[in-house]
Amino acid sequence: MHKNNITIVVLLGFQGLHNFKILLFLMLLIIYGLMLLVNVIIISLVSLSKNLHSPMYFFITQVSICDILLSTYIVPNMFSIILNDGGTIYLQNCIAQFLMFADAEATECILLAVMSYDRYLAICSPFHYSTIMSAMFCLKLIIFTWLLSFVMTLSEAIATSNLTFCGNNVIDHFFCDFAPLLGLACSNAIIVHSQMFLFCIVVLICPFAAIAVSYIYIVYTIVRIPSITRRKKAFSTCSSHLTVVCLFYGALISVYVVPTEGHSIITNKVLALLYTVMTPLLNPVIYSLRNQDFKEAFRKWRHQLN
Repeated sequence: MHKNNITIVVLLGFQGLHNFKILLFLMLLIIYGLMLLVNVIIISLVSLSKNLHSPMYFFITQVSICDILLSTYIVPNMFSIILNDGGTIYLQNCIAQFLMFADAEATECILLAVMSYDRYLAICSPFHYSTIMSAMFCLKLIIFTWLLSFVMTLSEAIATSNLTFCGNNVIDHFFCDFAPLLGLACSNAIIVHSQMFLFCIVVLICPFAAIAVSYIYIVYTIVRIPSITRRKKAFSTCSSHLTVVCLFYGALISVYVVPTEGHSIITNKVLALLYTVMTPLLNPVIYSLRNQDFKEAFRKWRHQLN
């Protein structure tokens, strides 16, 4: 039975902020508050408006739930770290934070692939869309997505918890990410690294490949549409999703797939802020900004409140 010499982990957060830490705290507090508000509005609108009872909007609510969870696992603790110029966390809680964060990330990765399949069917096979994307099939897709991501992240967290942690207990980050956490281990982590490699293939590379293939077929179908008006309408249904994919996967691939030897600690923290704070706010804004159904549902909702 292994014995850990480390029981408490020190998170350095953002060192050297000095007089700017209050400004950063207020800025992130506003962003986090807006993120919660906008995502709750999206979930409420889809739940209450009959015009939004379709597979695409159902999947958007799942993305909103992931965004809320993802930010909430990281940001509230980050507030304390900013105000106190660092913070401490029990090792077990550090591993648990990584588990919950990775689970939300993995779920969103797979969800974006599911949404690309939904767009593929809607544009490339419109006559079979309603038959294939039934309510029961959509529910099964969501259950499978949440279960797969949970099982993958749980196995990774169990393998990580079986490592021996000793020596240095300082992480130069604002949350317990995979690489900094593994940097505290003094036992052989080859099994954990192998599992993480498999994890990235299943929840990051494969969904990204599925999205790429879907959009190749979507673009091929759209350019063959003779009507310019119909072509623009078809593309507009995908543009929001494609923008979210580029933002989300761009940050994740930069951190977890591209070798990080050339990255500075500041660069990694900025990229982490992008997918833990900014992307959860931008996702619902991007999905609703150019969507007439959302705008109409929001107008009706405001009218009912007045």
